[in-house]
Order: sequence, then C-alpha cells, then structure tokens
Amino acid sequence: MLFWHSQPEHYWPGPAEHYQCPSSSIFRESLALPFLKQEDQPLHSTPELHCPAFQYILCAATSPAVKIQDETLTYLNQGQSYEIRMLSNAKVSSEVPECKRLVKSVVRVVFHDRRLQYTVRQQLEGWKWSRPGDRILDLDIPLSVGVMEPHAHPSMLNTVDFLWDPMKRTSVFVQVHCISTEFTLRKNGGEKGVPFRVQVDTFRQNEHGAYTEHLHSASCQVKVFKPKGADRKQKTDREKIEKRSIQDRDKYQPSYDTTVLTECVPWPDSEVCTSPYSPGSTPGFSFPRNFKLSSPERVCSSPTCQSDSSTEGAGEVLSLSSSISDTQQWLIRNRFSSYCRLFTNFTGSDLMKLSRNDLVQICGAADGIRLWNALKARSVQPRLTLYIAREPTEEAVEKQEEAPPPVYQELYLEELTTTELTHRLAELFTIPTGQVHRLCKQGPTGIRILVTDLMIRNLPDESSFQVAVQKVQNPEGFHLILR
Repeated sequence: MLFWHSQPEHYWPGPAEHYQCPSSSIFRESLALPFLKQEDQPLHSTPELHCPAFQYILCAATSPAVKIQDETLTYLNQGQSYEIRMLSNAKVSSEVPECKRLVKSVVRVVFHDRRLQYTVRQQLEGWKWSRPGDRILDLDIPLSVGVMEPHAHPSMLNTVDFLWDPMKRTSVFVQVHCISTEFTLRKNGGEKGVPFRVQVDTFRQNEHGAYTEHLHSASCQVKVFKPKGADRKQKTDREKIEKRSIQDRDKYQPSYDTTVLTECVPWPDSEVCTSPYSPGSTPGFSFPRNFKLSSPERVCSSPTCQSDSSTEGAGEVLSLSSSISDTQQWLIRNRFSSYCRLFTNFTGSDLMKLSRNDLVQICGAADGIRLWNALKARSVQPRLTLYIAREPTEEAVEKQEEAPPPVYQELYLEELTTTELTHRLAELFTIPTGQVHRLCKQGPTGIRILVTDLMIRNLPDESSFQVAVQKVQNPEGFHLILR
C-alpha cells in the first residue's frame, strides 16, 4: 500500500482525460483496430480517434531504437516486478452490484516469432524440464491493488488470471522469469534473444456465471534480459540514437516512460482451458465423419508369400494428389493429431514439399523427424512375421471330398510375448481374448507343448502354422494348437 502514497493524484487519469469520446457501455464490442501510441498533441484534436473499452499500460519504458513504422519494443529484467495498469473507458452505474461489474483478465507471455508459435508446446516443455519448479509468469500479489481471486494454473506456466472491478483503480504487478536467449537455436554467446508478447484478454460473465464472453484483448512486444540487462540495453540504444544525425533520429520513435498495449485478436479459447503439455488432443479440431482406424488385412494364398513393406493400403500412404481431408485423416492415423490445426489447409502436395529442416523447425526435433520418415514411407519392420491359417474342422473335411488349399494371413509381433500372440490370434479368429485358456504347439509324436515367451522369441521369422481351434468346457472357452 505504500506504493499508492508515493504517487501523485494525477498518476491515475480518469477515462475522460484519456479519450474525448461519447461514453459507452463497458461490455460493448471492441473494434480490431490498433490503438495509437502517445502523441504530443492533445487527444481532443482528433475526434475520430478510436476509443477502446479497456486500456492496459505496462510501466516500462519503450526502446528508442525502433523505427516509426515498427511496433514498439520494451525491455524487461528477469524476475523484476512490473506494473500493468488496468484502465476502463466506461461509465458504469454505481447501482450495479459489484459481482455484476467484475471482469476476468488473463495475462500471458507468448512468443512473438511465428516459427516459435508453431512449436510452443515443445519449447515450454523443454523450459519446464530445464527449470523444474519455476514459472514463466508470476503475479506479485503484495504489490498488486484491486485484484481479486488471483490464480496461476500449475501446468500453464506462462499464464495467470484474476478478477477486477472496472470502476475501481486496479494495478497488477507481474514477473517474467524466462529470458529471451533461452529459446534461441544456437547458444554460443552474443546471440540475439527472441522477442515475447505480453497479452491481456478480458472477459465478462455469461448467463451461467462463467467468464467466457470476450470483451477486449491487447498486447505488446517485449524482450527479457538477465537482472539489470534491460537497463543496460536501454542505455545502449539511447546512446546509439544520440550519435545519429537529426535527420536519422526522425526515423525512430521517441522513448516513452510507459508502454501502451495495442489491441489485438484474442488468444484462442482452447489454449486457455487446455494445458500446453497435454499430448494427443487437438484443440478446436474434430475427427472427420468418415474416418476409420481399421484397414483391410493383407491376405496371401501361400505360406511362402513374401511380405512387401513398401506396399501399403490406399488409406495409409499420403500422395501428392491427397486432398485436405485426406491429409487430415493421414495425420490422425499416424499419431500427428496435435498438428492437425497447424496443417489445416495443407494438401498432400503441400506437406510433401516441406524439407526435413522445415518439419524439424515447425514440429520440433522428435516429431519433425518422425513426420519426415512417415512422409517418406519409412516403415519399421516387425520383429517377427508369422503366416497363420485356420485348420478346417472334421465336419468341413467330411463334407468336401477334396479340401481347397488353406489361405494364410500375415501376423506381426512386436513384443514377442505369449499374451501378444494370443491376442492377435483371438482377433484373427474373432474369439474373445478372455476365453482363450491355453495356447499350445504340436511337437514330435503329436505331443502338445505349452507356448512360452522364450519359444516365441526363438521362432524363425516368416514361420507358417495351421491353428486348430478346440472348444472346451469347464470352464467354457477355447484351446489353440499351432501345427
């Protein structure tokens, strides 16, 4: 509270002093237009100036080494508390209950670089692994004023949210604990750090009491340095500009004591409610109606039939002629569903034109190499291939004088265990797995040998068997005999 006593009364200007425009409701739609930065002339000289519903001011100086046509850039020190003033340009009746006036603001630190936005999950996961127990963004609650119910989700390290009353003076202090150079590709010293964005999204309550109705969003570009590094960088920029001629100085923006966040589109709602570290799910993407996981099994008429790993089902291979829908299904089928939204408008030709380096930059090293191998149809050979045919029953043999040759089907094993083989055989013969009580192999002189994991590991590759299915009682089920 000492903070407030140290500030003069005019430190918090009223909404009318910020904008000379008609009053409006706090919950009106905000136009997606950039808000002009501070001007030397009074604002009442431009009556057509856009008047946003909210305004957020970061109390940190902008860099003087930014050209007029570029966006402002602000330097921050790692771990230092910076104030964000939450201003409202609305006149709300004091008769409205406070609970109805409250809005929810979500503050987050995100990547400014589009390339890093594509790999945000991998980048944040890597930072979390290297900095266990730390957060990217924190609230300094003792310094904050007017903030209610502050919340920092334990898995969303770059996001905090809180409630506040637009009729009251509200100021939130935030700390950024990651530095820009932590996300550079090469770390040999002297490299430039990547820029971040500090974004604030504000919501109001819907009829169910949830803060989901979007009101306003704004953000600014920042770079984070080690402690006191931002002050040194600001001084260096100022000295560099002062050495230039007067004509060259006019090409650069002046340095302002504070940074006004410019209006922008809201951050995707799915990212607010979804942890950035939850694998598998794709926010905002639904499976196609005609999507099927199953594919026809390959059948050969001889146990000597050779397997061809390059021959795949039509639905398993992505071709240059694949449509957008086919490409999305292929991504899901090959466990790349988390990138479906990223490749929303990609056809098979678009995806296959990407180089290995492109995929690594977009999807990260692990998934990028995996996607590259999948696009090149580099399938992994199974550890053991068996050819299986069902032995005809005695009734079937009696009905037919000359039995047709058996038809064999491929069976692939990866784990080389009895459980896996039993499960594969039960699927092949449409038998409930739980009803297969015994799996045996016929040995010399017709003896039955219990199949074990060791026996499966020592089977020759591409062995062929005819399997007899015997129904037993007490308990009811089946015995499978390999012959």
